[in-house]
Amino acid sequence: MIRTINIILILASIVMLASVYALKFSIEGTASERTALTALISEQEGQLSLLKADWAVLNQPGHIDPIVRRHEAELQIAQVTQEQFGSFTALPMRPAKPDSAAMDALFEAIAQGIDPIDAILELEGIE
Repeated sequence: MIRTINIILILASIVMLASVYALKFSIEGTASERTALTALISEQEGQLSLLKADWAVLNQPGHIDPIVRRHEAELQIAQVTQEQFGSFTALPMRPAKPDSAAMDALFEAIAQGIDPIDAILELEGIE
């Protein structure tokens, strides 16, 4: 009986030892993948930083202006002038005050049950 229990315990120990060994190699593989991904992310962040610096240089007005001058005729573009924004004289004046007598007449007509829209439609001949 004790011999059987010992054999079972030895087999269980061997199985557990193999499991721990496999788990150790699995964790080492995961750690190496993590290290590779971290290095890749670091490399891509460096490339992104370089691209942002290039973009900042390419967006400077000193770099864009000669390009715009070179293609100004083909693109039919011109510099913005003040007249494109309008002037204060071009702004519309305030609307006139509403005709209070006409508004009173309108409200009286509505109170009497006359629909002003229907009256307009009848004058126009629209039903």
